[in-house]
Amino acid sequence: MKKHYHPAESRGHANHGWLDSWHSFSFANYYNPDKIQFGALRVLNDDTVDPGRGFGQHPHDNMEIISIPLEGVLSHGDNQGNKGMIRKNDVQVMSAGTGIVHSEMNGSQTDPVKFLQIWVFPNKKDVEPRYQQLTLNPRNRQNKLQQIISPDKNEEGAWIHQDAWFHIGHLEEKISTTYQFRKPDNGVYIFVISGKFNIDGQILNPRDALSVSEIEYFDIVPEETGEILIMEVPLNGFQ
Repeated sequence: MKKHYHPAESRGHANHGWLDSWHSFSFANYYNPDKIQFGALRVLNDDTVDPGRGFGQHPHDNMEIISIPLEGVLSHGDNQGNKGMIRKNDVQVMSAGTGIVHSEMNGSQTDPVKFLQIWVFPNKKDVEPRYQQLTLNPRNRQNKLQQIISPDKNEEGAWIHQDAWFHIGHLEEKISTTYQFRKPDNGVYIFVISGKFNIDGQILNPRDALSVSEIEYFDIVPEETGEILIMEVPLNGFQ
């Protein structure tokens, strides 16, 4: 196994007043030459947005953009006519392709919204822009890994233009599970949302991460009950 530990405090941090954002990879004014990306995984932002505030209309192209709400309500709108309110246990995907303009706002005037914003390089450029929003059954992640992203529209979860698979597990203390790689040349970026986990002897606390590759599977042992996000992505061919 090749692995690298990324403690939560090693992330970039920007507090804009209305937005408190932690960056696992270089983003906006945060630049770390050692943290540009992990293969096809380009952005992992841990965002908290004040009530009534958010990201106004802005463009993207040729990127797969995934939002995973953790608390509160996220309000989406775009120039394709899509509108929606996204909450915990939902997953949102945008294939920006040839270009899309969208806004992501806090849908509440009283409570903050917390969500993970993730960008993945696509395996094909200039696709037709698309939007997908799904509500997932949280019972399907109790003491097991629930697939939330894949490259196949016929599989569980949302789909993207990349050979990538994302899973979330809500695992109780000492009830271990195993993650099996879908493709041998891929890598996995593990991000702890809550709780405490042991992976190959490395203890991970909330918002810690571990990147692993060159292995077929690994065991996940919860030291404390919590939630974990597993992101498997291709490692090569991305600049």
